[in-house]
Amino acid sequence: MKFTINREALLKPLQLVAGVVERRQTLPVLSNVLMVVEAGQLSLTGTDLEVELVGRVVLEDAAEAGEITVPARKLMDICKSLPENAMIEVRQDDQKVKVKAGRARFTLSTLPANEFPSIEEEAGSISFTIGQSRLRRLIDRTGFAMAQQDVRYYLNGMLLEVSQNCLRAVATDGHRLAMCSVDADINQLQRHQVIVPRKGILEMARLLTEEEESVHIILGANHIRAKTGEFMFTSKLVDGKFPDYDRVIPKGGNKIIIGDRQELRQTFQRASILSNEKYRGIRLILSDGQLKVIANNPEQEEAEEELSLAYHGESMEIGFNVSYLLDVLSVLSGETIKMTLSDPNSSALLEESESGDSTYVVMPMRL
Repeated sequence: MKFTINREALLKPLQLVAGVVERRQTLPVLSNVLMVVEAGQLSLTGTDLEVELVGRVVLEDAAEAGEITVPARKLMDICKSLPENAMIEVRQDDQKVKVKAGRARFTLSTLPANEFPSIEEEAGSISFTIGQSRLRRLIDRTGFAMAQQDVRYYLNGMLLEVSQNCLRAVATDGHRLAMCSVDADINQLQRHQVIVPRKGILEMARLLTEEEESVHIILGANHIRAKTGEFMFTSKLVDGKFPDYDRVIPKGGNKIIIGDRQELRQTFQRASILSNEKYRGIRLILSDGQLKVIANNPEQEEAEEELSLAYHGESMEIGFNVSYLLDVLSVLSGETIKMTLSDPNSSALLEESESGDSTYVVMPMRL
């Protein structure tokens, strides 16, 4: 194997592919990236057995075909350290790979390509194409609510639901829920749901950089696959049953607050400074046309602020984890938001007041 490539052409796919590779691996070959040269094209593959990413680059100069695996991080660090627009020559020499750029020479250890695991192909049951910016919006608007290391493993990921002309994403960690739906060219009469693991969602989001381009999604029985111009991403699916999100969304709340999103966000931000560092609780006290926000902590410190907003109804006091409210206010984009409450023990429903595509549920906390 031998090829010459511009530093920039190699660095972009290498950084994305190396992002999938875990630093601490049980199998040594998993910290490597698989390099394959054939038909004037270089492909780079990284995997951690759950998620696999393949990047492809067309080689402009003549190249010798071959395949080998090299340490992902070291190759990436070498590329990063070279001057811009440097030409890099990579050549396999027996059991080593030699990298040459200008006067710099590097020799890297290798492992045979046949030891590199690949996620097996499976027939996709549903496939559709969607704009990258739309899929990115779904992930950005809901991803923050995924659980991190919950024993309910099916919460450590995102539910993607396809139905006729609609793609919906739902994430919850048991304390809050985020849901966003976008129109998509999907011909699927029955609702079909898959759970994509957290790492799969985060890696897929990193690929969606070309707003004008589209991404082709294939949903199989055990995998999701996303193809963009030069990348093919595959992730295993989580085998589990996601909670029925319809039952979590509160219905019939009669206390409706309409407030300026930025003003609310800044007020909550200020109150959070003196909230309990562990539980992050703040109290909201509602009265006609006014909201009072109070936070205090074990050091007997207190923050209090009053806001004027559109609310007409009986007075009520309710507690929330301020981080959960701030997360929602950070991803919403409208100028005003609508918050629907029913009583101090029921979840709050947050959405953009001018018909938006996203819905958020935050459970209250006892203070």
